[in-house]
Amino acid sequence: MPTYEYKCDACGASFERFQPITALPIRKCPQCRKSKVRRLISSGAGLIFKGSGFYATDYRSEAYRKSAQSDSGATTSSSGSGGKDTPSKPTTKDGGTEK
Repeated sequence: MPTYEYKCDACGASFERFQPITALPIRKCPQCRKSKVRRLISSGAGLIFKGSGFYATDYRSEAYRKSAQSDSGATTSSSGSGGKDTPSKPTTKDGGTEK
């Protein structure tokens, strides 16, 4: 449930309420009891993660992890270049690239 900020236009009091999203906005000020309260637009508290860390792979199944590990091992060993650095452009005898 979000925390909403309110401000009374009559007395200037500001306050917060912890309400469900489906709840109607508060209209009556808890201090002056006039119906001049409006809900403010605020940035909110943000999203807070607690724990050691959250990654896309934290909750993957064991089968997925094994498959991903075998895929990553296969792609690095068979990259097609045989482990040698091959230039992307042909070079000339003096070391420059052809135009």
